[in-house]
Amino acid sequence: MGVKVKICGITNLKDALFAVKAGSNALGFIFYKKSPRYLSPVKAKAIIRQLPSSVKKVGVFVNAKEATIRKIAKECNLDLLQFHGEESSAFCDKFKGYRIIKVFRIKDKLDLKEIQGYKTFAYLFDTFSPLGQGGTGKRFNWDLIKHFKDLKRPIFLSGGLTKQNIKKAIRTVHPDWVDVSSSVELEPGKKDSIKIREFISVVKK
Repeated sequence: MGVKVKICGITNLKDALFAVKAGSNALGFIFYKKSPRYLSPVKAKAIIRQLPSSVKKVGVFVNAKEATIRKIAKECNLDLLQFHGEESSAFCDKFKGYRIIKVFRIKDKLDLKEIQGYKTFAYLFDTFSPLGQGGTGKRFNWDLIKHFKDLKRPIFLSGGLTKQNIKKAIRTVHPDWVDVSSSVELEPGKKDSIKIREFISVVKK
């Protein structure tokens, strides 16, 4: 199948449809109000209902309440839930019937035992920043996770991925998915169709 692509931080139908046409396998919708790419559930629902079923719709949450997540997941008909905060493994376990992507934000080392304590569908590795929860445009040391195939779960790689470095990232980490946001934007929340097409083209080659 090759490496799949998730375009995150979708805020409008035009960008969503273009990303799908360009070959994106999943789209991420951010339900975290402090994010510059925040999208209300009402707007997300309106976009999602116009997308093909073949594309995975991912809801991104940061330390949200269980009831809030369940309500949005149901309303928007989400395929996967991405937890980008300090959610515990016990909290993730509450969502039986949903596929959870747990995000680990990397500084300079990793606690493999802590990661393996999460029995979620997939793991996403992103760059740590004290300024925010994602979309930093900065990469971390990929060598830290290059042996993580042993985790026996799908691996999403994020953080500072561009068309210039994505081939090296894939060769180093061998992820199942690559997740991109800021490097394919004109500004936060507004995508650049040329950058999206070029990024996906390099990945799919």
